[in-house]
Amino acid sequence: MNYNKKTVKDIDVTGKKVLLRCDFNVPQDKTTGAITDDKRIRAALPTIQYLLDQGAAVIACSHLGKPEPSFDKWVKKQTEKGKDPASLTKEKWEKSLKALTLAPVAKRLSELLGKDVVMAADVVGPDAQAKAAALKSGEIMLLENTRFEKGETKNDPELAKAMAGMAEVYVSDAFGAVHRAHASTAGVAAYLPAVSGFLIEKELEIMGGALANPKRPLVAILGGSKVSSKIGVINNLLDIADTIIIGGGMAYTFAKAQGGSVGKSLLEADWLDYCNEMLAKAKEKGVKFLLPVDNYCAAEFSADATPVLYDAMSIPDDMMGMDIGPKTVEAYVAAVKDAGTVIWNGPMGVFEFPAFAEGTRAVAKALAATDAITIIGGGDSAAAVAQLGFADKMTHISTGGGASLEFLEGKELPGVACLLDK
Repeated sequence: MNYNKKTVKDIDVTGKKVLLRCDFNVPQDKTTGAITDDKRIRAALPTIQYLLDQGAAVIACSHLGKPEPSFDKWVKKQTEKGKDPASLTKEKWEKSLKALTLAPVAKRLSELLGKDVVMAADVVGPDAQAKAAALKSGEIMLLENTRFEKGETKNDPELAKAMAGMAEVYVSDAFGAVHRAHASTAGVAAYLPAVSGFLIEKELEIMGGALANPKRPLVAILGGSKVSSKIGVINNLLDIADTIIIGGGMAYTFAKAQGGSVGKSLLEADWLDYCNEMLAKAKEKGVKFLLPVDNYCAAEFSADATPVLYDAMSIPDDMMGMDIGPKTVEAYVAAVKDAGTVIWNGPMGVFEFPAFAEGTRAVAKALAATDAITIIGGGDSAAAVAQLGFADKMTHISTGGGASLEFLEGKELPGVACLLDK
């Protein structure tokens, strides 16, 4: 994939209307709708401020949550969840949409920018069209939730054309959404010159650089619960990395594949052959492949459970693995110490439970102490690093969960591929 894409600095936006795709998919309080974490809004500020300073008129857009824009489909989905169809009214459906309005985002954005953000009542309807037409240089507006439009997730060309029709330039800065070919992330680029904002530029520079030309040795740490969700990543990194470290729930499938007993631990029995294939591929390519040698286990999946240490290959039948043990921590920390680049995606254990957070904490601490370029691949690892207080010690924390995973798999990201090459 070509990571060398044009950015906002490569084109003249003065006096132009710019359609800016942001990632404002922020967490909200279920009762009040108040934004509980505005990190994603803050992350968009440098690009927005730059465009406004250059005299552009900014038409920002984003999705929020997973609204169902069709009443019939909403009823079908709710019925599948076990809701009584008789209780599902149009009024309730409309209420579910209202809960996912971007109005609170517009309010927060205007506080952060210190200037008024005009909120449109729709995406490409009469209100959005009128407000976009009236928008002047140095002003900003926000379109309503792009997923209120049925055509958004289908990458409908008519919707993309209507969105593009309001602007003269398209700027993509929603790294968390570039792995999806939606109307607002990829479709609009067919009708407008398309470049990246500063967020995506940074992701491509740092993550792209780590994959294309890493400072060696390159150590990849992969955790999380399932082997199946990391297959592509392991496969791709076996061609690039010097060392691959495995932790989290997926380690038990590797242990079982090698003839170990894993008790009640997480196990994907369908993937045992795959694990052995990966180990064989690593050996053939001369890639160090580190697996846990000991694990902290518990009789039940609970925060109050007592941690008991066992050899990784002999976990008793009534126990489940919950974290990596001290010998494993020692080996993993040593591997990180001499690295040139470290990419980490996925926790080492059930870090949400303090008794089983030690493995993840030790790895985060080792990354914080190393001189290597340290890249955290979004999602749970980003949450863990922040929760454990090491976020400011990392070189880069990716803003995309699914996108960073697909990036590490070497997949082409539709929302990046559609941008103009330098």
